[in-house]
Amino acid sequence: MDSTKPRKINSLHGAVTQGPHGIGSKSEQEAIFIETSDGRYILRRKNGPAFGDSELKGYVGHRVECDGFIVSNTVLADRIKVIE
Repeated sequence: MDSTKPRKINSLHGAVTQGPHGIGSKSEQEAIFIETSDGRYILRRKNGPAFGDSELKGYVGHRVECDGFIVSNTVLADRIKVIE
């Protein structure tokens, strides 16, 4: 399966964490992740900024449910709901 082709997701559950991404590269940065049973993905809001999304920081430490798309290693969320 082509990992660059968007894959629709509904009710994806996971824990939101924050940490370094791209360690040792020129693009190293702090990122917000969703840790799911299928793996760890960078979490972004569909209509939010690519970097420094202060609204996403409010989800860190919570379990959430997301709808949207997975593209490569990123969840591009249309909806994020705290479930715990």
